[in-house]
Amino acid sequence: MSQGVSIHPSSYVEQGAQLGANVQIGPFCHIGSDVVLGDNVIIVSHVSITGATTLGEGCQVHPQAVLGQPPQNRAHKGGRTTLVVGRNCVIREGVTFHLGTDTSRGETRIGDNGNFLAFTHVAHDCIVGNNVTMANGAVLAGHCEIGDHVIFGGLSAVHQFTRIGHHAFIGGLSGVEGDVIPYGIVTGDRGRLRGLNIIGMKRSGIARSDIHALRNAFRMIFDPARPMADNLSAAKLQYAVSPVVQDVIGFMTERGKRHFCVPPLDATSASVDDAD
Repeated sequence: MSQGVSIHPSSYVEQGAQLGANVQIGPFCHIGSDVVLGDNVIIVSHVSITGATTLGEGCQVHPQAVLGQPPQNRAHKGGRTTLVVGRNCVIREGVTFHLGTDTSRGETRIGDNGNFLAFTHVAHDCIVGNNVTMANGAVLAGHCEIGDHVIFGGLSAVHQFTRIGHHAFIGGLSGVEGDVIPYGIVTGDRGRLRGLNIIGMKRSGIARSDIHALRNAFRMIFDPARPMADNLSAAKLQYAVSPVVQDVIGFMTERGKRHFCVPPLDATSASVDDAD
């Protein structure tokens, strides 16, 4: 056992589990034999961690969280798959993260510095980036790909195979059925693209000139008067020197399995352009 490990007498840690230095396991927890806990991980109480699950250094897991259970996917044949959680994640009450499926990616991966509030869910085979925040009750279906610095409002839900670009903002109670561009804001019970996360862009230190360029490119890309493919080609040429615009265009040309979240057809240029 590593130095400084503390395990409450009421908890059960199966033989084979790997515990890093200064791991603390509170009362009434179950840690499976294939689990790896990094240094300074804190398991508060009443937590179940099973399967081939790895938690990075400094993670905190709160009561009733269940990590590493088999995927909710009938295609899974029972083979060994994994869940990997990065460093310094806060995993609050009732959170569930599932293993990958053996007929797909085989791994669910969550990045560093995540903040997963009560009753959030990350399903099988998802890839979640760094510095992601999921407010209470937000859920991801299987195979989703989430970029860095994405924020999910409470009770939002994301359809399987959906991609959400970095620095996007998903409003509370939103149902996201399509891919969301980097820096996009999506709200609505069937989520629509409402504009750009200008506040997030400013906080990330993006130059004012790039913000203005992306605002203008946004209008061009989502102009309903022409096919989107034509709009993307035109924007790629017109904003060739803007790395932010090229980033968004690159995301959109690497098409996934879902359609894109787009602005409402009756949206005015002001409502689409200046959401911040």
